[in-house]
Amino acid sequence: MQADRRREITELVAEALSNDEIAGHLFISPATAKTHVSRAMAKLQARDRAQKVALAFQSGLVD
Repeated sequence: MQADRRREITELVAEALSNDEIAGHLFISPATAKTHVSRAMAKLQARDRAQKVALAFQSGLVD
């Protein structure tokens, strides 16, 4: 996944959007959104969405 897409996914997760909402926003399937979220979480070594958001803010990935 490209860094721009990872950042976009992380920003949408930080807005508390569900995978279905992310899919609708990005015009992708819910399964693809789930895959993107999972891969972005793995890249940050986050155990859940809340930790992913916290790590993204701490690292400056999102503001």
